[in-house]
Amino acid sequence: MAQDFWRNCGFHLLERDAAGRLVLTDDFLRAYLLRPELRPIDESGPRERGLHAALLADPRRPVGADELAAIEDEDARFNYRVLLDFRARLLAADTLEACYRAIFDGEVTLPPLFIDQLAHVIVRNVLDGVDDPFEARAAELFFREQKASVEGGQILLADLETVQMHASGSAYGSLGRLIVEAQSPLKAVHLDVIGEDNGALYWLRDQRHDFVLALNHGRPGAAALARVIARWVRHFAGVEVGVDPVREIRDERWAWHVGLDRESSALLNDLWRGVEVEPGRLRRLLALFRLGFADPAVMRADVAGRPVYLALAMDEEGVVRMKPQNLLINLPLAARS
Repeated sequence: MAQDFWRNCGFHLLERDAAGRLVLTDDFLRAYLLRPELRPIDESGPRERGLHAALLADPRRPVGADELAAIEDEDARFNYRVLLDFRARLLAADTLEACYRAIFDGEVTLPPLFIDQLAHVIVRNVLDGVDDPFEARAAELFFREQKASVEGGQILLADLETVQMHASGSAYGSLGRLIVEAQSPLKAVHLDVIGEDNGALYWLRDQRHDFVLALNHGRPGAAALARVIARWVRHFAGVEVGVDPVREIRDERWAWHVGLDRESSALLNDLWRGVEVEPGRLRRLLALFRLGFADPAVMRADVAGRPVYLALAMDEEGVVRMKPQNLLINLPLAARS
């Protein structure tokens, strides 16, 4: 049975066009005005309150430079400028997917928060109708940073913010914070690894981000991430692809690759060029995938029919910052007339 999940992303506030892509609504824009950064507080001045009320009534109304400059508080003026720039991008695009794609056509100036939020609601759209908790958990990589643990042959990804919250004592209330402030040792953070026995619980905890994903080759997590990648490419590019986890790249005709993050991009570039890679750096590589196009004719002629290798890696601190936009801008698709 299809599940409803990630309600905090605003998916239920949007509409969809005939192609299944997300169409902006006034309610989606209003949700940003209700965020703590924009919602007036006791100290807010009358001009700030007036603008906020006017935008709630008409989220698409023009806001002039003079009206923006009249906001009493400097931080509030900055927050409105950022929001209005984002709103302009949304209003200029036919769909949220088109807005997201256009962000990467030049220098990226939009704050990462907005980029991740767009990825969040778009991948929720991509997964609409899915009932596989492994795919939903794997898709969290598209918009949330992960903390990797590689010990005893296990590759485990935990939500970075959740790990930091537990480590700081925030997850344990006032007593936990007192322990941290007293510099007493805390027990290691223990989070559940999602598996066949507990996967159904994901739908009850989907916004807690407290399930760990095992990414080892042959585990359901790696296969689920491969399927989400295929869905993402299909949704944006309109082409059928198959994605499979692989243990290594053994291909004398290796023609194309895409790193799913900054670390893996640099690592794959060096391996492809034949540069000797230091073993410690190579150990940061967490997963490899092979992507194939169902119709080679949609690929660039010089690499048509060849597989595309994908990789995911962690940085020196063990953090994974996936860049799903790389799957939109770096695949060898033929130019469309």
